[in-house]
Amino acid sequence: MSVERLLAEITDEPVGGRLTVGDDRVRDFLIAFSRRLLKPDLARRHPELGSLGFFLRKGELARAVERLADGVAGQRRAPRGLVLHFPPANVDTIFVYSWALSALAGNHNIVRVSARAAGAAQTVLEALNDVLADAHPAIAQTQRMITYDRDDATTGALIAACDLRVLWGGDHSVNELRKHPIRPLARDLAFPDRSSFAAISVAGWQASSPEQRVAAVDGFANDLYWFDQAACSSPRDLFWVGAAEDVGQARVEFDELLSDVVARRGWGVDPAMAVEKYVATYGLAATGAATKISFTGNAVANVSLAGLDDLQRHWLGAGTICHVTVASLAELAPAIQRKDQTLSQYGFTMSDLDDFVTTLAGRGIDRIVPFGQALTFAGTWDGFNLLHEFTRIITIQA
Repeated sequence: MSVERLLAEITDEPVGGRLTVGDDRVRDFLIAFSRRLLKPDLARRHPELGSLGFFLRKGELARAVERLADGVAGQRRAPRGLVLHFPPANVDTIFVYSWALSALAGNHNIVRVSARAAGAAQTVLEALNDVLADAHPAIAQTQRMITYDRDDATTGALIAACDLRVLWGGDHSVNELRKHPIRPLARDLAFPDRSSFAAISVAGWQASSPEQRVAAVDGFANDLYWFDQAACSSPRDLFWVGAAEDVGQARVEFDELLSDVVARRGWGVDPAMAVEKYVATYGLAATGAATKISFTGNAVANVSLAGLDDLQRHWLGAGTICHVTVASLAELAPAIQRKDQTLSQYGFTMSDLDDFVTTLAGRGIDRIVPFGQALTFAGTWDGFNLLHEFTRIITIQA
């Protein structure tokens, strides 16, 4: 359809009246969608959709709306209006999280799904259409997933009509979209290039049981291999925090357990990506950034970096781990940049992590999570409470 027709339809008054924050029509649709995602046939094909299904369960939605309502007396939350989403192509399901929270906030939404999206993204769209058949008519009227070839005129028309645009992707993509002006009252919510790390407390590792170590490595493998290590929260560097003389044995055991997990799950890397990893990692050795490189088949590349000045924030290929040893988390702090997003960790106490955040003093890092949760989406992302961002506050005084 034409962009003019799309905008006319989506901004029209929906059946049953305008959506409100926590609207029951939207909740019912999201709950039905969640149940579809959690069905065994779909979860087996795309395990990452199970996390999305849990995120959209009835109780989770209710708690999210309740937290939003816990505000100051004399304040009410209202939808922002028309929200336009530009999700990334490299993470198939990220658009569903931001869209779902925006819909729960009562907004009308247009999501531009990349023509390159495949796999889980197509499965999501099929599941949405399945559930849509039994949904309230207001859902089809106010929520649209679209795709179109690159076209500045179409993009400009959509952006000119929105009240909030949500921009996901690389710095270049975000900057290109920002060339299109928005209305004076409209706002941006941008999620550009980010980088993420992992850290292991050597003392915590040594104090763990064999079962705990296996579970930790299993979680780390999820963080590493889902989305081919290309997500903003996928770890690229792994910090070993503790005495250097204790790191060697811990690394040997960690590497062995990771190889076992990869073999057990049947994870592999295709030859083309493996060649890219060889080129990238040997390039690090040629420049002196890497002091040692080893490979476990095509699946795992272990790179020992010369120091914190050589941290790798760009993608080197799926299954590439750059190792650095530091004496303490505090030693790591000066190397952190504002673009650094997630630190997934194992073996640290809450006090250790809280002290580290204090030491960072705002340099970077928006979230610290246990191994296995780096890719778990949450309502607070990149330091933004999304439900808050998707609503506006109305103050009331009698």
